[in-house]
Parts: sequence; C-alpha cells; structure tokens
Amino acid sequence: MSLVRPHGSVELQPRFVYDSERHHQLMHEAESLPSIVVSSAAAANAVMLGAGYFNPLHGYMKLADALSVAESLRTVDGLFWPVPVLNMVKDTSAIEGASRIALRDPNVEGNPVLAIMDVEAIETVSDEQVDTMAGHVFGTLDEKHPGVATFKSAGRQLISGSIEVLNFSYFQNDFPDTFRTAVEIRNEFTERGWNKVVAFQTRNPMHRAHEELCKMALDGVDADGVLIHMLLGQLKPGDIPAPVRDASIRKMVELYFPANTVMVTGYGFDMLYAGPREAVLHAVFRQNCGCSHLIVGRDHAGVGDYYGAFDAQTVFDDKVPEGALEIEIFRADHTAYSKKLNKVVMMRDVPDHSKEDFILLSGTKVREMLGDGIAPPPEFSRPEVAQILMDYYQNL
Repeated sequence: MSLVRPHGSVELQPRFVYDSERHHQLMHEAESLPSIVVSSAAAANAVMLGAGYFNPLHGYMKLADALSVAESLRTVDGLFWPVPVLNMVKDTSAIEGASRIALRDPNVEGNPVLAIMDVEAIETVSDEQVDTMAGHVFGTLDEKHPGVATFKSAGRQLISGSIEVLNFSYFQNDFPDTFRTAVEIRNEFTERGWNKVVAFQTRNPMHRAHEELCKMALDGVDADGVLIHMLLGQLKPGDIPAPVRDASIRKMVELYFPANTVMVTGYGFDMLYAGPREAVLHAVFRQNCGCSHLIVGRDHAGVGDYYGAFDAQTVFDDKVPEGALEIEIFRADHTAYSKKLNKVVMMRDVPDHSKEDFILLSGTKVREMLGDGIAPPPEFSRPEVAQILMDYYQNL
C-alpha cells in the first residue's frame, strides 16, 4: 500500500522555491519589481500554494475560474475545486502595466516579499459578482458572518497568475515545531510507515470528546495514525490563540494517546468559516498531505447558526462528484460522555439515551468556568488540558 495520491496530479507541485540558487535570484529580482502589499487572505493563499496544500493550482484564479468554482466547484478547465483562491486588492496603481510583481506580506513587520507573481490579468470585479461568489461559498450575504465580512472588504481588483513563493510568512518563525508543509507531512508519513491516515481539523483546543473521536476514527477505519492538523492563521475575535491550542493539544497527545499514533502539526491559513465549502477544501488539502480519511463532525468549520449541523457532511453527497476526491470522509456525530456507559460515545450510537444521560456543557459555559479558575469535569476535559486553558483565561 502507498499514500493516497495528491489532488489533480501524480506528484505534489508546491509553489515554494526550494532551489537555493533560484531562491536567491528571485529575492534579488524582487527588489527591483513593482510590489503590492496583499490582504491577509491572499497571503494565506500564497502560503498554502507554496506548501503544496493547494495542489495542483499554480497561483491565483482569474475571475472566470473564481465564478465557475463558486457556482459549480470546478474551474473553467474542469478541475474540481471548492472555493475561489484569489488575490483581491483595493488599488493596483502601484503595479499598473507590470507583467511581474512582488507580493508583500501584510502580517510581518516591514512587509517582506512573500512571493513573485507573473501577472496574467487584472480584472475589476463587480459588486454583483462579489455577492455571487460570497453567496455560493458562504451560503449567506450577511456581513455579520466573519467570512463574508472579510471577503467583501478585500477590494474589487482581482490579480490573477502563477506565483513562486519565497517564504512561509510568520508561520515558520512563530510555530517552528508545528507548522509543516504538505510535502513535509507526506515525507514523515512515509518515514513512519503510515499508509492509512485520518486527519482531524481543529481551530480550537481539544476536549475529551475530540480526543475520543480521533480514537474512534483510528479504530473505525483501521488507520496507522491520526494527523491532528490545526489552523495557525487569523481567526475571529474570541477564538483561542494558536500557541495556547498547540500547548493543550500536545499535552493531551503526550498523556492520552499510544506512542506513534498521532502527529501534531499545523498549517498556515486564515479561517473562512465557510462551513460545508470549507469542509470540502479541508478534504482536498488533507488528500494533498497524504491522508486517506478526514473526520467531519457536527457543524464542521461553521460559525453562528449559518449552517445545519450536518451540512458539512451532506455536501460530500450533494456537491462532490463520484471520483473527484480520493480521500474518504469519516462522518462523526455529536460526541459526549455517557453517564450510563461511563465513556464518550457518539449520540447516534445510543438511541436509548436522553439528554440527562450525557455530560453536556456549552462553549460559553466552559469559557466562564475556565475564566473563574474552575476546571470542567474530567469527563469533559482532561485536567492537564483544563489547567493550560485556565491559565490562559485567567491571564486575559
């Protein structure tokens, strides 16, 4: 057996320039090129392209592809892809007429060069087209939705073309132990002798239910290991910062998983909060990492009440054509600790239970408890994990 193939090509085609001589040349060339500071979302797209996560894309989409992907999950040429990958800016006067430009990082002091881009086109996007894309991708045009607000505020000038990526923004420096490219993850799976790997997506610390869900999936598909793959980029206000999540997840893995069954890593992307569409994107780039399965749980990548509890699972039946992806979905229900059975279960597996038979705490309640220095019950959160989170909330 070997690892699942990347999406859309036989080998991964990361856009990062690994050849040191070429890298040096491009850094030198960048100094004399017209340049533009891109949005955080466009910078995150560059990092994902550089790391091989967005294989087989070579750069930013043109308007026709972006609209086609939003409406039908395919580029004009027929490549299956779930969300537009864009470089939208407010003002292109600094690069007018240029065929090669340097893209500068908005998230690092001094705005260093992130990538060099061959400009294929600069197109003006109408408000109607922006709404069309946002409506399909997010399922709403409500500007209270953090993904919609970010998308609609990005500007109306769309710069398309292929890129060569020269650094991984702040992710490598800020998260040296956790940030990994798709290339590195594939290589490590091979080194570990893992062929069947389950991916777990998280932007939050992991509680007991998440831990047990990973173990259920590991056993359920008879996998060699679990890739706990956390988002390291921009979140909405109130979400727990990456270093705290990282520490709590590592503590849980160290104490409560068998050795060599889990890899804790992270990727450099900003959360879209696009629910079902983001779940499909998560599947695409986990396949590029070499994962055979992705756990998709209740309200995966959702926010507020914009999506139904299992929309992120049914999207794979409704919108993903047969054979478009090789990765499989491990469908998870709400998991909680059963007082009757003294273990964490999926609610669908215990039809004889009532609400009172579970230990259930809302996110709001948990945050309140942690802030007051009260550890949630051990059936809900491992005490060592709760301690890390209490320290964080009490220092706020």
